[in-house]
Amino acid sequence: MALILDALFSSVAFSHLVVDALNGLRAVLLAYLSRPLGLSNTAVGFVSTVYIVSASLIQPLFGYLADRFSARWVVAGGVLWMAAFFSLALLIPGQVALVFLIVASLGSGAFHPAGTMQATLSGRNHLSGRETTATSYFFVFGQVGLFIGPLAGGPLLDRFGPAGLLVFVAIAIPVGLNVAWQLRPGLELRVVQPIQKPTRSTDGLYRKNTLMLFSFGLMVFFQAWVQQNMITFLPKYLSDLGQSATFYGLLAATFMGGSAFGNVVGGNLADRFGKRRVASGALILSSVPLFLIAETGLSLWLFLLVPLAGTLTGSVHSIFVVLGQRHIPAGMALASGLILGYIFTSGALGTLFAGYLADIWGLLPIFRMNAVLVVFASFLALTLSKEE
Repeated sequence: MALILDALFSSVAFSHLVVDALNGLRAVLLAYLSRPLGLSNTAVGFVSTVYIVSASLIQPLFGYLADRFSARWVVAGGVLWMAAFFSLALLIPGQVALVFLIVASLGSGAFHPAGTMQATLSGRNHLSGRETTATSYFFVFGQVGLFIGPLAGGPLLDRFGPAGLLVFVAIAIPVGLNVAWQLRPGLELRVVQPIQKPTRSTDGLYRKNTLMLFSFGLMVFFQAWVQQNMITFLPKYLSDLGQSATFYGLLAATFMGGSAFGNVVGGNLADRFGKRRVASGALILSSVPLFLIAETGLSLWLFLLVPLAGTLTGSVHSIFVVLGQRHIPAGMALASGLILGYIFTSGALGTLFAGYLADIWGLLPIFRMNAVLVVFASFLALTLSKEE
């Protein structure tokens, strides 16, 4: 509770909420625009991929800038940049709106590495070193934003069209200015001592053993792919069935709400029982609701299965980020940018391929494929060091 009440942490956390609320609007907005713009599943997957990859590839650069200079304007500037270009995407009609939407994503890429660093350092300072728990709190704010975005965005689109989403921009501006104030010189958290390098006997497995590194990367890729498939194509699937933006926005929001809940639970359990054990267990369990989503069709069972799938797949996100911060030999914000960039980019590239397959097979086989991918990821989690 002391962490949540800390002014600096809460300003960064609420900034994360706003940034990811705007990110969460992407899939709903694309589903809404797919009919007037004639976007196929491949096109929706392509735009989502470019959006995510644009934000992801720039993250290491902004992480380096935060390590080298200051996190203040990287964090605040990211929020304000995103608000400005997202508003242009909503106000300018036609396919040019998609260009502004992609440009807006660069603000998300700026915010995440430095924001994650500030959250992790807050955990070290305020929670007796429980960095995974603190990072999970930070990410849960982002996932609440991903929940609120489609939940509120669907009804606003139905009633007012894209211009109705400007309410999110109006909220983002004062939030961005506030975090700039809270991170003013003298208050911003910095790494005083470098993170301990992995030893040859334990954590050195990640550097010494190429197969181990490959397995970790592949596990992260599969989990990120599944998450992005659900975020991108669940609204499109329901839209194709003739459901309203309000309906598919609500159901998409339950997936992100489940992810937010799972992130907190997974972070706490990982600090108590180990990252390896929690990651493997959560991923294997997630295969059940992911498979059943494809089998139930359009039914009320989706309101149970979708959030459950979100809870289990989202519970490992903070685990992956903290492992990346710990084992990537770089500054903390740069390491955060590298692991987050990899998570988002790999998931986006998987979604691009899934969009192509969906135009051939349909979307239900993609949902079945999700269940297979998390099973593979679960077994790969067992290759993590037993010390984790």
